[in-house]
Amino acid sequence: MSGVAGARRSLPTKLPTGDNIQKGQPPVWRAALFGLCPECGGRTLFDGPVKFRARCEACGLDYGRYNVGDGPAAFLTLIIGALLIAVALTLDAVVRPPLWVHIILWVPLTAAAVLYGLRVGKGALLASEHQRQAAEGRQVDKEDD
Repeated sequence: MSGVAGARRSLPTKLPTGDNIQKGQPPVWRAALFGLCPECGGRTLFDGPVKFRARCEACGLDYGRYNVGDGPAAFLTLIIGALLIAVALTLDAVVRPPLWVHIILWVPLTAAAVLYGLRVGKGALLASEHQRQAAEGRQVDKEDD
């Protein structure tokens, strides 16, 4: 036995590669960027700016069975906020515009970046869960010997 004592080898997974995607299914990046259904590729993923539809209107895929949650919200908001703060401070140090220019420029840009980032992040998670056939964990009852 090599490696750390007691370590177990992980089971091989059957994750789809770029060439292994079924016909009609868009890759994760395309589904995320354009809000495509991960099954048929129709533009039916979102019902609002960041709200998923209940199901795909084209193929009937139930989007409610995937658990995307709010993971992308905090992560993307912090990243986008840090990037925009850095750019705003740089602009202020170089040009010194009045405060109203900052408000007019950064408030709508921040809102748009967070909304689009959430769409992309949530779409990527849902498409990834679909391709990997993710499901809730189930406890298996062990039989007594």
